[in-house]
Amino acid sequence: MAPPLRSSDHRDYQRVPRVVTAMARDEVHGVSVAPHSHERAQLLYATEGLMRVQTDSGVWILPPRRALWIPPGVVHHWHSLSKVTMRTIYVEANAARAFGDGCRVIEVSPLLRELILALLDEPIEYPIPGRGEHVAMLILSELAAAETVPIAIPWPRDRRLVSVCSAIMADPGSSRNIEQWADEVGASARTLIRLFPKETGLHYRQWVQQVHLAEAFSRLAHGQSVGEMAAALGYASPSAFSAMFRRILGKTPQHYLTEWRTPLTQRPA
Repeated sequence: MAPPLRSSDHRDYQRVPRVVTAMARDEVHGVSVAPHSHERAQLLYATEGLMRVQTDSGVWILPPRRALWIPPGVVHHWHSLSKVTMRTIYVEANAARAFGDGCRVIEVSPLLRELILALLDEPIEYPIPGRGEHVAMLILSELAAAETVPIAIPWPRDRRLVSVCSAIMADPGSSRNIEQWADEVGASARTLIRLFPKETGLHYRQWVQQVHLAEAFSRLAHGQSVGEMAAALGYASPSAFSAMFRRILGKTPQHYLTEWRTPLTQRPA
């Protein structure tokens, strides 16, 4: 049976004899998609909207103009934190090996965005040779050149650390220190301090800062000011929060606010 010309069902894209395929799907705020995996790699991307994605090894918040690379077979689930216009691509497993075996957030360049939209103008099984094939190869080239964004919340497996991390994720502005968390889960502070880098690759404070960055992107996307989010996350001042943000990402919160308010077509190349 021939594949449909277009579909919003990810299953219709997994075994198409094309290296790269593109799917469009729109979701309202608050939609959760159950844990699943794909035969192909996926670039999970929305032209507008905010998503939270989780695997066994990490949590990612995807703000506008950022996408998550998910290798083949990785079980993941996601939740829409706003209305989402998903424009995602699937890459055949052999071709996907060139992009690594771990999840990572990438910058979606204006060119990559336009290429994804262009491939959506083609049928799922686009003619070869033809325009779709050329667009697909350019997408792979842009993926190879894409910049990785250090936004990730590594997820532990130790049950005590899972309890602590889940509580921090639920209340990112909590003022509790590691000694108080240790008392709550029946462990010593020294044990938790040792477990954080062992289980997540980050020290406790570094891990909390990643949670704060993720929460900041969510608040920025909903129009909250830097002062409001700094206060909500327990920082002494907006400048202290902005300094942490810039130290990790190399850009200020104001940079992202300006970027998201500027139409893509008006951004410098």
